[in-house]
Amino acid sequence: MASNKLTLKQPKGRELLGGDLLAQSLQQLDVSTIFGLHGGHLDAFLMGCNDIGIELIDTRHETVSVQAAEGYAKVSGKTGVCFVTANSGFCNGLPGLATAFADRSPVLCITSSPPLRDAETNALQGFHDQVVLAKPMTKFAHRITNVGEIPRIVSLAWRAASSGAPGPVLLDFPIDVLFTPVEAESVAWGNITGPAVTLPGPDVNAIKELAGLIKAAERPAIIVGTGARGAVEEISALASAVSVPVFHSPKFSTGLPVTHPFHAGSAMSLAILAVSGQPQPDLVILLGARTGFILGGRSGAIVPTSKCKVAQVDIDGGEIGRSEHVDLGIVSDIKLAIAALNTEIASADKFSAPESWIRTALGLKAWRAPHNESEPKLDEKNGHLHPYHAVKKFYQSLPKGSIISMDGGEASGWALQLLPEASASLSMVATGYLGFLGNGWGYSLGAAAADRSKVVVNLQGDGSAGFHLAELDTYKKFNLKVLTVVINNTVWGMSQAGQEMIYGHVTAAKPVSALRPETRYDIVAQGFGVPSRLVDATSIESGAKGGDGFERAADAIAKAVEELVQGGGPGLIDLRVSPTPFQDNTKAMVGATNDPDVIVVPYYDNLPRPYYKGKTNGTT
Repeated sequence: MASNKLTLKQPKGRELLGGDLLAQSLQQLDVSTIFGLHGGHLDAFLMGCNDIGIELIDTRHETVSVQAAEGYAKVSGKTGVCFVTANSGFCNGLPGLATAFADRSPVLCITSSPPLRDAETNALQGFHDQVVLAKPMTKFAHRITNVGEIPRIVSLAWRAASSGAPGPVLLDFPIDVLFTPVEAESVAWGNITGPAVTLPGPDVNAIKELAGLIKAAERPAIIVGTGARGAVEEISALASAVSVPVFHSPKFSTGLPVTHPFHAGSAMSLAILAVSGQPQPDLVILLGARTGFILGGRSGAIVPTSKCKVAQVDIDGGEIGRSEHVDLGIVSDIKLAIAALNTEIASADKFSAPESWIRTALGLKAWRAPHNESEPKLDEKNGHLHPYHAVKKFYQSLPKGSIISMDGGEASGWALQLLPEASASLSMVATGYLGFLGNGWGYSLGAAAADRSKVVVNLQGDGSAGFHLAELDTYKKFNLKVLTVVINNTVWGMSQAGQEMIYGHVTAAKPVSALRPETRYDIVAQGFGVPSRLVDATSIESGAKGGDGFERAADAIAKAVEELVQGGGPGLIDLRVSPTPFQDNTKAMVGATNDPDVIVVPYYDNLPRPYYKGKTNGTT
């Protein structure tokens, strides 16, 4: 019988402590990179990591540490690991746990606390019960009170993070537990050396039914989400076998190559069919993709609510049919389900989707809104670059196969609708289900650490850029290939858009929605040692001869990208654009209307009035 014990490595010149046992337990789980911010409570653990070669990437804020672990998980497919110090650092890290929990990202967060003997003494960094605070935002949270239990609890938490619907977990190691010497004979090893768990597969009859639905459909579409991250090969084979277009959730592109013949781009483009009155899909297969506002909510614009069958495959049965009727629900790992489906299809007579539908569906990612394409590339009122055309040129200038993280409101909206221009290998909308601005700094850090061969684009609005701008220092410190572009319109774009569309007919006031146009993000970057460029409608750095302001600026954008990428490390572009027009998704989310029977609210479906508006609050 094989031993379930770790062969512990004795540190040179000192005792083997609880922190070493924690570090070596993580190494056994194939952890090689951890993100965090120093705190003396954790020194026994940090020294243990250093001694065995685990890379420690320290950030300038704990929120970013946790979000970097999440970004690492999204790109690598592994559980991300981070550390935050006791209480103060833990509280700063809570936003990261919140986003990871909402987005079902596997993250192990390590924290510490005062000695157990000092409970309820108002000790330094010991006021809050961290486990109690973390529980609503984690799959598992626990305080380890005995040094010998470290491997067992680490193994338990690790499997909780990565099994079933993934999510964050938190372990609190009091400082005395981390600094206590280890007695090897009293260690509870648990399942720390055990193999990875076997994932659940699909029901055979359900797979047969799914194959039948695909065969019978005239306009089938697959939508993949984060849950399909590990099934790219199987999904690629399925799409090729039956000629079904594959769309990705706007939040995460999963990794199906853009060169794949059935890569159809963002599922957001399916709404074009509804808006233009064209036939929508008559079968939608959701693979690890949750319904909700990211897939059009209950509008039916992306996933039709009538004249369409819906099949949903998810590791979490609770997500199947969350808000609308589902014709076939399968609880399974996506990789195993699609592998079984491919086997079923291979044994049947060959069939494929109609060519007319394939042309229509695959053509959606090439569609560009005519009003955006035709609008002047320079705003006629203020002379600034039109954000649509500026982002389009930026994307066209990037190396193919880059990883793109999109943050901000208006900025990420322009970026998402133009995503096909970039030919990215992977894309993420960092704001996620919480609409959490600033995530992109951590996501980009984690992505760059997970795949050092690619350029990672950290696309920010000037609003979201302000949350964690100091992480430029981290990018520089570790020489990561993160190209930050600040789409700078000098306002909180979505905020001003909502105020203008709802209140603009009665007032010009737009409270707390302006930013300083004098702020120079390129100069801030230089202060951190990061090469940078400022590009606006007056840019002539490219040396362009003649041409209008946009042509010169376009040349400057291309040259800035080329020079900063060639530097092999981090870079930043402060890209100045006009605050108007508002992008189309914002207009749709605000839903401004003159209909007297509804109450207009930004970001959600408008509210029906409980009575006909005759006269209300002095207005008619």
